[in-house]
Amino acid sequence: MKLQLIRHATLAIEYGGLRIVVDPMLSEPEANPPIANTPNARHNPLVPMPVQAESLANADLLIVTHLHQDHWDAAAATFFDKNLPLLCQPGDEPTLHQQGFSNAIPVQEHTTVGSVTFHRTGGRHGTGEIGLRMGQVSGFVFKANGEPTLYIAGDTIYCAEVEEALSRYRPEWTVVNAGAARFLVGDPITMTADDVAKVSEISPATKVVAVHMEAINHCLLMREELESEMERRGLTGRVVVPNDGEVIRP
Repeated sequence: MKLQLIRHATLAIEYGGLRIVVDPMLSEPEANPPIANTPNARHNPLVPMPVQAESLANADLLIVTHLHQDHWDAAAATFFDKNLPLLCQPGDEPTLHQQGFSNAIPVQEHTTVGSVTFHRTGGRHGTGEIGLRMGQVSGFVFKANGEPTLYIAGDTIYCAEVEEALSRYRPEWTVVNAGAARFLVGDPITMTADDVAKVSEISPATKVVAVHMEAINHCLLMREELESEMERRGLTGRVVVPNDGEVIRP
C-alpha cells in the first residue's frame, strides 16, 4: 500500500495493483465561493494542489464518498476519463451518469475491482437538523491479499457507524476527515481532535491518518492544534497528520 494525501480529502492510493483516487477536488485556489454561513468568508480551496493534476490521470479507479463540492468538484468531473470505473454511494450515480461517468457503480454493501474488495460503510455528517441536511455520506474499507486493511471513513463525525466499521473490519490503517468543519450554529460536521482521539483509543491496533484540514474555509481545526492534542493524550505514535503531498507507506 502507498497512500498520498493530495489536498483536503483527495487521496492517491496504490493498493492491490490498483491506482485509486479518492474524493478528487482539483479546483485552482480561490476558484470557488466560501462555504456559506461559516466563520470566515475566504474563497475555496484555500491552498494550491501540491502536485500537478496530470499526476492523477493514470488512475485505474475513482472513489467518490459523496457529492459535496469539496469531494467532487467540476474540475474533477471534467478532468478524469469518463470511462473510468467509479465507486459511489447509492443515489449519487444518476448525477455521475449525467456527468458522463457511465461506469459509476453504486455500492450497496461491497464490490470487487480487480483483486480488491471494497466494503461501503456508513457515517453521520453532523448532528441534529444540520446532520440531516448534509445528507448521506459513506466510507469504504479496502481488503486484498497481501495488503493491510484500509478504512477510509469519509465525511463523518465519531459515531456508532464508525465504531461498527472499526469493530467489524479491524483495519490496520484508518483515514479520518478531521478539520472540525462547522457552520455558525450547531456542532462540527467532521471529526474534531476529540473524535480523532476516540478512533485511536477504541481501535488501538489501527494507525490513524487525519486529513481534511487547512484547505476549506469552514475547517477550523489546524494540523498543529491536532498534533498538540494527540501529543497531550499520548497518541503521537498512533496518529499521523500528513502535509499536503506527503506519502505514507506501511
